[in-house]
Amino acid sequence: MANDPFKALAHPIRRGVIERLAQGPATVREATSAFDVSKPTLSKHLRVLEEAGLITRVIDGREHRLALAVEPLREAGTWIDEQRGRWEGLFDAVESYLENRA
Repeated sequence: MANDPFKALAHPIRRGVIERLAQGPATVREATSAFDVSKPTLSKHLRVLEEAGLITRVIDGREHRLALAVEPLREAGTWIDEQRGRWEGLFDAVESYLENRA
């Protein structure tokens, strides 16, 4: 799995767009209206999300519709779950070791 989804989700505006699109497809305006930044800034954030494969864009005339691409998020979630399992196992081993020393 590429690190792109993690990089893309590192910024609060991009996370906000993802959270909005989790409710369903939206126009660019609908997905970004909550953010008080310039259109060029929003375009850059959307480009990062598109390059990471987290969103898709369909252009119909002047209207750009965005939708969430679930698979990259699922892959990132799976990786996080695997890491959590490893760390919890390590913490359990340390806890057991410390309890046996007492």
